[in-house]
Parts: sequence; structure tokens; C-alpha cells
Amino acid sequence: MALSYKKATLTDLEILTETRIEVLRAANRLSDDVDMSEVKKQSLEYYQNALRNNTHLAYLIFDEEIFVGTGGISYFQVMPTYHNPTGKKAYIMNMYTNPGYRRQGIAFKTLDLLVTDAREKGITAISLEATDMGRPLYEKYGFRKMNDEMELSN
Repeated sequence: MALSYKKATLTDLEILTETRIEVLRAANRLSDDVDMSEVKKQSLEYYQNALRNNTHLAYLIFDEEIFVGTGGISYFQVMPTYHNPTGKKAYIMNMYTNPGYRRQGIAFKTLDLLVTDAREKGITAISLEATDMGRPLYEKYGFRKMNDEMELSN
């Protein structure tokens, strides 16, 4: 298997957007008949802007010409804190591996590429949301469950 890990560019918008919808359907257990047109439109706009201004990095993984996976990281700034004096943060998202390619280290390598990029930018505060399937991978890498965050949602 000759895998290649490619940093996504603006020429990859279609595959990034389609994969985002696939990941969201899987993570939220949504059927194909659930309308995701607005999410798709907003995801396309997000990728266009974030790739241009370098606030998002995504990797696309291929086995020759076959798309087998992806992973992304978003960069943002918050107020500095004692534990994060720069206020720079990163959020890992959209991790996906084609079911036929799982358990071969692809997601781990993708995660490592993303974390390495963040660390090279001086970012130490890296977070993510984990599905039950992904949690063992992230724990193996060293991510720990957070206890102090809260979220307000509709």
C-alpha cells in the first residue's frame, strides 16, 4: 500500500466539503435523506476562507488515486491565560478513515501530522471532540478528557 498524505489546498474544496458531510452524517448517525445542504454550503465557505488565511490545515490521504482519509485542524486566538499565555489554540476536527483502511495507523499518523503542525506554530492548547470509535486513538496519543468546560446549546 503506497499511501500519500497531501496538505489540502483550494483545489481540494469539493473533496473536503463532501468528506465533511460524510463525517457529520456518521458522527451524528444521520441518514442520507437528512438535508445537509446548508451545512455543505457553510462548510465550503469555511474551507475557502480558512485555507486562504491559514487558520485551517487539512490532510487528504490517498492510496494511489483512492481517497482513504482526512483530518483537519483549526487555529484560533482567545484571551491569554495563566496556562496558555499566548492565547493560541487549535481544534482537531473531521478525522475520517475509509472503513476498509481502518486499524492500519492512518488516523494516528494524520493526528500526529496535525499536532506537529500546531506545535511548530507554538500552540500547546489542542482540543477535539471524540466519538466512541475515535476515543481510544486520541487517548493512545495522549489526549485526556476535560472536566471543566461547559457548553450552552439550543
